[in-house]
Amino acid sequence: MKRFSLFGECLMAGLLVLLAALPVVTLVPALAAGCAHIKAHVDGETTSVRSFFERVRSALPGGWVVSVGVVGGFAVLVVDVVFLRTRVAGGGVVAVVCGVAAVGLAVVVLRAAALWSAGSRWSTVVREAGRRAASDFGGSLLLVMSLAVMLIVTWQLPPLLLPMVGCVLMAAVAVDRRQSPVAKHPLPR
Repeated sequence: MKRFSLFGECLMAGLLVLLAALPVVTLVPALAAGCAHIKAHVDGETTSVRSFFERVRSALPGGWVVSVGVVGGFAVLVVDVVFLRTRVAGGGVVAVVCGVAAVGLAVVVLRAAALWSAGSRWSTVVREAGRRAASDFGGSLLLVMSLAVMLIVTWQLPPLLLPMVGCVLMAAVAVDRRQSPVAKHPLPR
């Protein structure tokens, strides 16, 4: 029964993250709060809705800037794919490169969300997430696979987006914790 409660928390985290990310500029703080929600459940701490939104609020300073950058980065990559693929010779190659860049950006964002903790500076978190994404290829590949599963499952059955977002957050937390104990390498503040 205890294992099923983790799935329930993933479902709740997915729902809360999707609600909190609706304003778009709260995307990264919502993801960070979702990862913190999963960590809190695994560590036996409180996982109330109120505590989730307190985490979102504490992630907002600086996090909204990262969200704008992430959304802008994805928008540039999508526009590049749409225009270059159809109007430029060799656009298919550029589309593949843009797709790989988008996946890389998504991995860094997920790693940053899993690394974030209350009081952390977003510039430090994003820098460390980029470093870990490059140095831990296996973990990054696991996150790519979790994103691929989410895309395939939600393409086939869109209502499964709620639990799949939570499962991707759980994967990000698991990748973050898989090589080192929880308190071994705290993030510098």
